[in-house]
Amino acid sequence: MTAKHEHVESLEEMVFKNRNKTYGAYMLRKKYKKYIIISAIIAFLVMGGIVAYPIITAVVNQGRIMKEEMSVGAEMLDIPQEEAPPPPPPPPPPEALQEKVKFTAPVVVEDTAVESDFGKQDLLADKGNTEVPSEEPEIAIVEEKPQVIEQPKEAEIFTVVEENPQFPGGDVELYKFLSETIKYPEEAKELGIQGRVFVNFVVETNGSVTNVKVLRGIGGGCDEEAVRVVKSMPRWTPGKQRGIPVRVSYNLPIKFTLQ
Repeated sequence: MTAKHEHVESLEEMVFKNRNKTYGAYMLRKKYKKYIIISAIIAFLVMGGIVAYPIITAVVNQGRIMKEEMSVGAEMLDIPQEEAPPPPPPPPPPEALQEKVKFTAPVVVEDTAVESDFGKQDLLADKGNTEVPSEEPEIAIVEEKPQVIEQPKEAEIFTVVEENPQFPGGDVELYKFLSETIKYPEEAKELGIQGRVFVNFVVETNGSVTNVKVLRGIGGGCDEEAVRVVKSMPRWTPGKQRGIPVRVSYNLPIKFTLQ
């Protein structure tokens, strides 16, 4: 009996059975294993080269270094050694210093009359040191303390007092003054701005108005106009606390209305 060898179809033949095998996909799948093997071999060679390169370089450099050391050792043997120079002779001892005395020739001077002060010295001895003070004068050192200049403290500003400050003539004259003095800003007219501007100021003990500021404004030039009018006010009747004029903080709403 003869053994029959059955033909086993590959996966590619089964997939592309009864299909156009000239199609590129069939050729790619058929040669896929071959490409994989070639790629693996190439990758293995590249990796082996990368790993082996440092080892080969180290071996070559080591051999080169050994050759250089051997050549340097041979040259050192050929160089004759120079004998060390003899030490310098010790310096001579310093010469003994000889003391020399300078001889000065005597000078001959003619006889002259020399006044003697011995008598005067005796007189001074008899008088004694009466003019010299026996005790040293005492010097008194007085430390001057720095003068502290106290700045005048500002008077307290009250918000609530027994007698409130008042505009000359009362509230009626106040509103009349505001209506006659206020000039409606052109910007506020064009934009149609209306409302109330709340102004705060301090009525001093002499009735003058200071520290004018806007608490809440409406813009359009109305805030600046309100401050200008308040600063132009005449002196108020100052507020009083226990019958004494005091500084009082005052809030004033000023209404701007277009007619």
